[in-house]
Amino acid sequence: MLPCRMLIVGLLYCCIRTGDTQCQAKALFPAASRIKRGAANVVNPTFHNSFDDVHLLYEILLAGLRFEASGEFSVQDPELASLRKTRNLQVICQEIIPKKLTDIFRLISDLSNHTGHLHQDDFERTLLTLVYTAQQVFSSTAEHQRDMWEESFVSLYKAIKQDLTRTN
Repeated sequence: MLPCRMLIVGLLYCCIRTGDTQCQAKALFPAASRIKRGAANVVNPTFHNSFDDVHLLYEILLAGLRFEASGEFSVQDPELASLRKTRNLQVICQEIIPKKLTDIFRLISDLSNHTGHLHQDDFERTLLTLVYTAQQVFSSTAEHQRDMWEESFVSLYKAIKQDLTRTN
């Protein structure tokens, strides 16, 4: 009877650990699981799937991104903006990455509690959130608000740096 109980307790423990790790992975960007607007066909969108996509993202960042106060996202270069791949980036930037300071600080807290390397999509979204916070630092007019955006920028930078230098 004791081995049967041990087996049941072991299975229960495995189920709890599996559920816990699944919740941790989903907790970083909860908006990814509830995408709105006309993007219903995009499930958990990511921008880059190849090295060429990384180059394209770099080109887009160099050309200039613009996050409007309304939450809209635009790429400054019309040619780059017209690419199909840029639509995925638009969905990620408008629907998934956090825009409010409270949500960004929640993300920073979740990142500090995260163990192991970030998944590709979480890393990409964290990087885009870093880009968003950098733009907010420069567009903020109130000194207190600018300080908060600077703090979030530095914290996100440290989280990305830690993920890149972490060894498993």
